Amino acid sequence: MIGDMFDHVGIQVADVEASAAFYTNVCAPLGFAEAMRVPTPGGPVVGIAGRSGMPGFWVSPNERGDTREDHIAFAAGSRDEVDAVHAAAVAAGAEVLHEPQVWPEYHEGYYAVFLRDPDGHNVEAVTHR
Repeated sequence: MIGDMFDHVGIQVADVEASAAFYTNVCAPLGFAEAMRVPTPGGPVVGIAGRSGMPGFWVSPNERGDTREDHIAFAAGSRDEVDAVHAAAVAAGAEVLHEPQVWPEYHEGYYAVFLRDPDGHNVEAVTHR
């Protein structure tokens, strides 16, 4: 985990409403909820908070038009939380890239699920316990 190096992440998406719903629903087991919404001429920018209540993840309208796959790893407090994210993703119809499992090639205790969000980004929920 990058700890004090991580302040916030923002990504541009094709449909802010769909992406905000994806992250707040699928990552609800990690404490995610919409914290702020800022209107802009191109559409809303949505700040999503974790357990701290501070928005650390932002989705905004895609103004570039080109596509790219971003990888975002969200911290989970336990394997149960990783499994709950997986279950929420399956219930939401999200593509599961890799089922929850231990990834010893990263390090002992690395337990994660990898998903595809509505814009094709590779999203991970991971615990190091």
